Amino acid sequence: MIKIYHNNRCSKSRCGLELLENSGKDYEIVKYLEDVPTKTELKNIIKLLGIKPIELVRKNEAVWKTEFKNKDLTDDLIIEAMVNNPKLIERPIVINGNKAVIGRPTEKILEII
Repeated sequence: MIKIYHNNRCSKSRCGLELLENSGKDYEIVKYLEDVPTKTELKNIIKLLGIKPIELVRKNEAVWKTEFKNKDLTDDLIIEAMVNNPKLIERPIVINGNKAVIGRPTEKILEII
């Protein structure tokens, strides 16, 4: 089943969810700010996306700028930062089986559904 890591306050995330709704396919919504992914789950998502952890970070978030920017962080420390501050996680993330995309632009979701 398709899974979307969603934040309803984000317009891009809402667009991604609308695309899934219109697709007619079954999907599951993970409100990741409430149901925060574990370190293991985030590592798996990053692996499916085929990116480095830093590429999943929202670098314009205030907490990133005040707590982490310009620090020499390992991949594990970056993942821990996202687990402890889930609003740092880029969104929406859509997973379908062993494929995943960050839905920016929204049309990227079409590549895996």
